Amino acid sequence: MLNKAIVPAAGLGTRLLPATKEQPKEMLPIFSLGAGNQSQLKPLIQLIFEQLYDLRLRQFCFIIGRGKRAIEDHFTQDYDFTNSLRSRNKLPSIRDLERFYKRLDDSTIVWLNQPEPKGFGEAVLRGRPFIGQDEFLTHAGDTYVISESGQHLERLIEAHSRLDSEATFLVEEMEDPRKYGVIKGEPVERGLYRVKRIEEKPERPPSKLAVVPIYAFTPRIFEELARTKPGKGGEIQLTDAIQSLLAHNRKVYAVQLKRREVKIDIGNPETYWEALKESYKRTLTK
Repeated sequence: MLNKAIVPAAGLGTRLLPATKEQPKEMLPIFSLGAGNQSQLKPLIQLIFEQLYDLRLRQFCFIIGRGKRAIEDHFTQDYDFTNSLRSRNKLPSIRDLERFYKRLDDSTIVWLNQPEPKGFGEAVLRGRPFIGQDEFLTHAGDTYVISESGQHLERLIEAHSRLDSEATFLVEEMEDPRKYGVIKGEPVERGLYRVKRIEEKPERPPSKLAVVPIYAFTPRIFEELARTKPGKGGEIQLTDAIQSLLAHNRKVYAVQLKRREVKIDIGNPETYWEALKESYKRTLTK
């Protein structure tokens, strides 16, 4: 059973400057439902942690870099603050924080540093000592999927286990996927593909199926990452390591998001604005 997750959150967030000069982009909030089903703003990386926790994961490795201390501070219990809220009768806020703190108490959290921006793949590779020989999830710290009770993650893990896959990840259909990793896949069943090829930001995409950076892996991926040379942007790309798995005839699968499942991406001002609108709309329909 998968119990460990690597959450890379070391990206510089340059497309969101100046907002991200001191504040990590992963700490930017979107809307969610709090105590009493009231709309609230919550940091994206907290939502990711809580979604993985609800999936019964209890061991987390966050890959951070310079300027990311605010994430560590947020994941550190501050009971003086909750006592201050209690003295002001801010009961809904207290309940939300205490629920968050309880989850932190139940979890093992490790913080690892990526001192230079050498790519998403290099960030994942830094988690190798934490993972050991266990299978694990990797979840980008700036991407979130809104779904009913985290069903997208349930389907991901089920397919990974059932198909004895070395790598399984989410994809979504896009009209223009050139800014993302893109797969060429063979349909296995509805919403599930056997991956034949994967390419990072291709000029001529082999399909409209773009990678959503949420993955399940066996430890074999570390061997491929250790051999992977810098690719697009001069960085070590996780997609290149997955392509290396395919070159060795390893099984790789992709699980497609359903129509009602929405990817939240805060990589630039336009997508962050869409994330705020979509997340707020979802709180109104609950």
